[in-house]
Parts: sequence; C-alpha cells; structure tokens
Amino acid sequence: QVQLVESGGGLVQAGGSLRLSCAASGAFLNANAMGWYRQTPGKQRELVAAITSGGSTNYADSAKGRFTISRDNAKNTVYLQMNSLKPEDTAVYYCNARLTTMDYITRDYWGKGTLVTVSS
Repeated sequence: QVQLVESGGGLVQAGGSLRLSCAASGAFLNANAMGWYRQTPGKQRELVAAITSGGSTNYADSAKGRFTISRDNAKNTVYLQMNSLKPEDTAVYYCNARLTTMDYITRDYWGKGTLVTVSS
C-alpha cells in the first residue's frame, strides 16, 4: 500500500522558516512529479510548488523567491523549505506524488496534510 507521510509543520512567527518533508513508501515502480499544495478553510486546494523526477521546478507566484522545493530520488522524499513566512501562508499543506505502481498505472497520491501556522 502506497503512503505519503508528511512532517515538519508547526507554528512559526512571521519572517521565520519551516521545512516540510514528505516520504513516499510502499510498492511502486517510479515517483514522477512530486509537489506541495495548500488549502485554507473555504478555499480550493492550490499548488505551492512542484518538482519533476529530473529536477525541473514550478512555483506559485506567492512562493517564488521565498520557498524552495527539492527532492531526494533515492529516498523518494520531497522537501519544501519555506523562508520569510507570512501570516497568509497559514494553511494545511498537502504532499502530492504521481506514482507508477506495480500494475504500471500512474496515479496521484496525497498525504494527510500538515498544518502550518504563521503568527503575526
């Protein structure tokens, strides 16, 4: 059974930093694109940053210059380094991974989410 396990959320003051991690485990052949999304109450989940298996990255405008996504392919782990955090970054952050499982089908998987709270 494939699982995405996130860690690293918490409470931080504005201007501070947090690093989120997400490890994919279970039986799969390949981890393709991986990324981070976030969601606040009453709003749709939105992309924060994504990274391909080759290292190409994509960021939301709100994340550019402050957040950095990276991955360790050997560990099937994706990271999100968040600097200069603002109160508007407060949200539940979800890890996403596009995985090819043992049946050769590629699907999107989601973590359970980790709460990031930025106080002013």
